[in-house]
Amino acid sequence: MADTAPVALITGAAHRLGARTAQALHDRGWNTVIHYRSRREQAETLAASLNRIRPESATALQADLSDLDQVRSLGEVSAAQWGRLDGLVNNASVFYPNATPEARPEDWDAILHTNLRAPFFLLQSCLPALREQGGSVVNMIDIYSEKPLTDHPLYCASKAGLAALTRSWAKDLAPAIRVNGVSPGAILWPEGDASVDDSHQQTILNKTPMARTGQPDDIARTIAFLMCDAPFVTGQILPVDGGRSLNM
Repeated sequence: MADTAPVALITGAAHRLGARTAQALHDRGWNTVIHYRSRREQAETLAASLNRIRPESATALQADLSDLDQVRSLGEVSAAQWGRLDGLVNNASVFYPNATPEARPEDWDAILHTNLRAPFFLLQSCLPALREQGGSVVNMIDIYSEKPLTDHPLYCASKAGLAALTRSWAKDLAPAIRVNGVSPGAILWPEGDASVDDSHQQTILNKTPMARTGQPDDIARTIAFLMCDAPFVTGQILPVDGGRSLNM
């Protein structure tokens, strides 16, 4: 008998918010395609843990999202894994500072190709399967898409572009496919960014009405809500930021 569980592809799902999202959807009965670029061990460990809970319900697929051929292949293989695709979560992202005077063409390619071009062509690749299932897409935006972060012009531009794609797709792909976004605030501090030191972190928290960071589950549950429990919601970008966007 064919597996009738809904299937979600989550990019950048080997760790952090992507991994928790994969777990949250799996908890809701979804089969999960765990995309990774270089974190093979973490992705395969996560898939194995989910398969212990429910056999043959998770798989890990590698792709470099800066490579367009690999992006397209990822969509095709994901849809073929269980013969269907019901959800796409564009979570993978490149984040690092690059002030305009020092920004290089390589920075443009690294950030814009992964954060903006890849989601577009990945959805294009997944489109037939998503249409067939009446699927849902959730894009990981950022509160800095509207209120730019100093010395991150390319990152902010990529997320503003993804926000625009979210709204455009919601119009263009309706009623077959719903498209929404989630804009995290301070959930997990960026890895490897020395500019986000303790002092900077405290400044952010001082401007956050909830006076704390959020938890990965705050994002994962919101994505699961949009994918599973919001059939009349599309074209929306939901801030999950403890009120931080009120003080930006």
